[in-house]
Amino acid sequence: MERPAGRLVLLSELRVRNSAYDVSLSRCLLTWKRRVGSPVYHPFRPRFCVPVFPRPPDSGVCRSVPVSEIISVQEEEEENGSRQRDDGSWKKIKEGEGKDCRRAFTVFYVERSRQHRWRCAEVTFSCSDESLCHRWVNSIREQLATITSRPKHLLVYINPYGGKRQGKRIYEQKVAPLFAQAGLSTHVIVTEYANHARDHLRMEAELKKFDGVVCVGGDGMFSEIIHGLIWRTQIDNGIDLNCPEETLSSCSLRIGIIPAGSTDCVCFATVGINDPVTSALHIIMGDSQPMDVCSVHHNNTFLRYAVSLLGYGFYGDVLTDSERKRWMGPARYDLSGLKMFLTHHYYEGTVSYLPARGNIGTPRDTARCRSGCAVCQHNGTALLSEKAEKYEMEEASDSESDGEWRTIRGKFLAINAASMSCACPRSPKGLSPAAHLADGTTDLILVRKCSRFNFLRHLLRHTSKDDQFDLTFVDVHRVRRFRFTPRYCQSDSDLELDLHENSKRQIFSQICQDHPACGCAPAYSSWNCDGEILTHAAIDVRVHCQLIKLFARGIEDLPVFEDLNTPCAI
Repeated sequence: MERPAGRLVLLSELRVRNSAYDVSLSRCLLTWKRRVGSPVYHPFRPRFCVPVFPRPPDSGVCRSVPVSEIISVQEEEEENGSRQRDDGSWKKIKEGEGKDCRRAFTVFYVERSRQHRWRCAEVTFSCSDESLCHRWVNSIREQLATITSRPKHLLVYINPYGGKRQGKRIYEQKVAPLFAQAGLSTHVIVTEYANHARDHLRMEAELKKFDGVVCVGGDGMFSEIIHGLIWRTQIDNGIDLNCPEETLSSCSLRIGIIPAGSTDCVCFATVGINDPVTSALHIIMGDSQPMDVCSVHHNNTFLRYAVSLLGYGFYGDVLTDSERKRWMGPARYDLSGLKMFLTHHYYEGTVSYLPARGNIGTPRDTARCRSGCAVCQHNGTALLSEKAEKYEMEEASDSESDGEWRTIRGKFLAINAASMSCACPRSPKGLSPAAHLADGTTDLILVRKCSRFNFLRHLLRHTSKDDQFDLTFVDVHRVRRFRFTPRYCQSDSDLELDLHENSKRQIFSQICQDHPACGCAPAYSSWNCDGEILTHAAIDVRVHCQLIKLFARGIEDLPVFEDLNTPCAI
């Protein structure tokens, strides 16, 4: 038998059903390998039936599971003709399964499936020596206890109204049993109104009692969580939220997302699939994925935080129009998108941006942000080291004004800032496929005025393999900060008045060459900030590198799933 990687803790001959296995436990791996000549147990066909598809010799008889991906271990025993299974309890082995009186234990672990999906699998080992069985259980639990990154106490917020209103059912049926299996304690709060979770985190939650915060809902619920948690962290550290030049303090608590919303863009971009079980297992494993957060200010007044999309023009208009059709559910986005495409509004303004310097990677790279991303590690480390040097903000502002800022004026159909790929099941590539989660930058995408046909080409490339930036009217820049000022914005009161009046205008009006001159279309759009509408068009956006951490590890490459899912005859 090959020697397992790492220091060997235990090595024994145990049985799985009626087959003998050499089972070893190291500090890194739990491995079981069927002994030569031992019968193979096939649970879904007769034991001696010839398989339909022939297997290579000795295939599927050895399995290794990283200790870091073991969920828990439970003991089992034959006693008084009863069969029970609970945490730390004993369970009877049926008499027909063996002639000897055996003790047993079951190991629950993570098993990868297709499309980045995780599942809870289990394997039961048995032996006739009770002391040996106890030794195995204690050894596995000791190894699990050394994993300090795993949470023990979680604060859970459930949005019962998001998406298809299934949040509470999803948590109770799919997530809570897994948390109990792993021995996690939870404090559950079912939100009763908008921003309930945000307000509770700001003022009432005793955060020192918990190792993480979990939200059960969609992107809106996640936005509530980060606004409450970031606000609480900055206030505790005496940081002025209204000052865009302030360097924000990173949040110590990790955030877990159980997808139960309409799009769940953040979950999809950090895990690779919108599946409650997969997300729950990432939380149990104690995974940690840093993430950038953008702060949005207007005239030295804080507006909101953004983690995925800031969209002005097309995406802002779609959100504004869809808010009037909430009764339609998710279908409202399709209808509003069609209407905004047909109206073909463009907006004049000035975009100023601070390019990312000293970074590796560009918005048009073919490589994607994946688990253990080298770009995020390199760029994030560089930016955080600059932050640690504590240069005075006045000196930094002076250096930025000496020519680093770049300015673009024009007419735009859309101005988008993507801090992640913004991928979702309906758009697997997202708005910016090469955007990174934790490199301290955002991809600024400028779609200039063009024909409807060309704009349609750009939109369709979000769902195809073509480079969506390889168009003459599309510019993309990787930036650390940017500002936007609409051409016709003279005062805040004028802007708010125009937004109110434009909401009353008919959506299909005459088409001309210069919308503001004839007044057939609004002079201003609205910013779509992670699904929320901003009331100001003139904004100042700054990226804060790795401000929060999620219970995730980034999207794993598909070969990882293929290598770890070798067929096993157990």
